[in-house]
Formats: sequence, C-alpha cells, structure tokens
Amino acid sequence: MNNSLQINELGWHGDGIANLYGKRIYVPFALAGERVSAYVTGSRAKVYEILHSSPDRVEPQCKYHGKCGGCALQHLNTQMYFQWKRQVIVNALLNRNIEAPVEHVVDAHGTGRRRVSIHVHKVNGQSVVGFMQARSHNLVKIESCPVLAPELVKATVIARCLADCLLKNNKALNIQLTVSETGLDCNIIGAKKLNHSTRSSLSDCAINYDLARLSIGDEVISERRTPILTFGAGKVVLPPRSFLQATLAGEKILSNIVLEEVKGSSNIADLYCGLGPFSMRMAAFSPISSFDNDETSISALRKAVYNVQGQKPVIANVRDLSENPLHKSELNTFESVVFDPPRAGAESQARELATSSVSRIIAVSCNAATFARDASILIDGGYQLKKVVPVDQFRFAGHVEIVGIFNRL
Repeated sequence: MNNSLQINELGWHGDGIANLYGKRIYVPFALAGERVSAYVTGSRAKVYEILHSSPDRVEPQCKYHGKCGGCALQHLNTQMYFQWKRQVIVNALLNRNIEAPVEHVVDAHGTGRRRVSIHVHKVNGQSVVGFMQARSHNLVKIESCPVLAPELVKATVIARCLADCLLKNNKALNIQLTVSETGLDCNIIGAKKLNHSTRSSLSDCAINYDLARLSIGDEVISERRTPILTFGAGKVVLPPRSFLQATLAGEKILSNIVLEEVKGSSNIADLYCGLGPFSMRMAAFSPISSFDNDETSISALRKAVYNVQGQKPVIANVRDLSENPLHKSELNTFESVVFDPPRAGAESQARELATSSVSRIIAVSCNAATFARDASILIDGGYQLKKVVPVDQFRFAGHVEIVGIFNRL
C-alpha cells in the first residue's frame, strides 16, 4: 500500500523510522525530518518519492547506493552521520539504564576497507560479480566500490577472472580478498571439482593479478609470497578466513586506545585475541595470556611470538570462551583484561569477570546492543564504566566499533 510517511528518527541500522497507525515502519534511505511517499509491506517500506527532503541529505558518492546492501547512509552529511553513530551507542546504553560518558566518534576509515567479500553467481552462463542487495537474495552487479582500500581497486575484475575458471562446475562463489603487506590474499568459498586444468587456470589468474596467495577453503592453490601483517614488533602470517579489523587505521586506533588504558599493568589477559593485534603490541611492556577458540589464529600468533625477541612472553591458548570462560580464580591473577568478542558479545565471560577482582577491563565490541548487555553485567558486579569511545571503521554502514573502559570500584 502507498502511504505518506513522516520520518521521525534514524534506527540502529540506518533506516528511517515512521509511525503508521501506531506501528513502527522502517524506511531504508529516508532521513529524520523527511516526508516520503512509500510502499508499505508489513513493518517495512520502500520509498517511492521524497515529498520533503531533509537539509542533511547529500548526494551519494556511489552510483550503486540504494541498490547494493553494503552502505546504508551515503545520503547523510558527515556531521549528522557521526552524531547518529554516537547516538546509537548512547541509546543502547540507556536501554540498559546505563549513563556513561560517550566520546565523539573517531574516524577510522583511513584509506578504506582492507578486506572485501565478493559474491559471484552464474546467470545465463555468464559470471555476475557484486554484492547482495539488503534483505534480499538478489545480487547487484558491481564494477567498483568507493569504501575499499586502493589496493582493492581491481577486486571485481580479479573476482571475475577467478569465477570464469570455476563457474563451469559451481553456480555460486564467495571470493574474499584481503590486503596484506606482501600483496593481496585471496580465499574462495564454494568451489568444487578442481581438475588440473582448473588449477592451472587459477594459478595463471593469480600471476596475472599478482596475488600473494590464492586458496580455496583451506587448500592453497598458489602462494607466490606469504601474506604478512605486522602487529607491534611481530609479523603474523595471515591464515585464510581469519578475523581482521576492517581497516588498518581502525586496527591502529583501537590498539592505541587499548595500550593507553592498560599501560603500567603487570599482567594482562587478551580474550578473543584473534591473530593477536593487541597481544603483540601489549607484550612490549607486560606478559600476556591470550585466548581464542580459532586454532589457526592461535597457531599463527604462536609462530609470530616465537620469532620476536626483546618482548615480554605471550602465552597463546585455544579456548572457547563462550562455552568455557575464564573463571574467577583464573581472572584474579590478571591486573587488566581486554576482550574483543564477535557480534554476539561475551555474556558468559562478562558474568565471570563481574565476580573477579580484575582492576581494569577494556571491552571492544562491534555491536552496541551486546556491548550494553555485557556492560550492564559488569556494572552490576561492581565495575564503573569510565568512558566509551566510538571508533568508525565501517564508513556508511550501520556498524560502529566501541571501546569501553571499566574500573573496579
């Protein structure tokens, strides 16, 4: 049904929110203060026409905006965009009855995203390369993306070359490209039935586009240079499909905030440590105990630690902290704890931390709702949320990185 809607606010994911007969309606690509004509289906609407435009509306920089599901807010001016991201965190905390100083958003876009996942489908015998449309299984054909790092300027061209080698036996692929210090690392998900001819064609593609490494799943097809990342004094070999902060600037800014807060601590735990970007940097001044459930990441961290001299020891442990969190007796041996869980948060671990005597906790999160939940658990356990720092490394997307500093009262 076509309706005239008044947009009252922006939601967590960047959708405009209207009220229709007492029901909240979510309207993608509409801004607060606008009146739009929209086609409403259930609780969502599609804009047909903007009847009254917001003064905060700007021209999107990407021709795919509104079709591609990657960016939600290219049409909002920079000042209001950063205010919105900060308010998302403030609202999430207030929903848990938490009042805490939330600082201005730190821009961590840097030169752009250093990792991209490109979808490829076979349509009428041709490779279609792009990103998925929001809330849809439709693939939007993409030639370029303005939020990617310069090293990924040919990402779709590379993906198309690889797909042409593979789509004879596969209907869909996911091709992930990551910027490393030695070149692009490429990992392909969904490929099957690799014969000698296909492997040879893939290797030729890797040579033509100077890929450092090309792998399918866990199998390396071509490795011309080892993909390397530097964390502090250590160099880590990047495993295929491992977690990595979205931008290099984001990793450095988050690390600097963490380092500043744990400075002077005599013993530190790094929970959900991944490849160890915090661990390797903190080891410059303190012994570190690192924990993560991903064995390949822990293995890479151990190898990096082994090749570094002149730092404090880093003990890297494989452990699923969601199922088997560090308990109070283990936590009480640390002066500071850093944790950076996936989007689901660290509820089980937060409950154990709340009972501990750890002096300082630094929580890093990419989800305002689960951050607020975990913060509430820590506060109920006697911690004070000293400050919250929003770090934006997801330009135009409905995500924001969060660093919360907790002190034991």
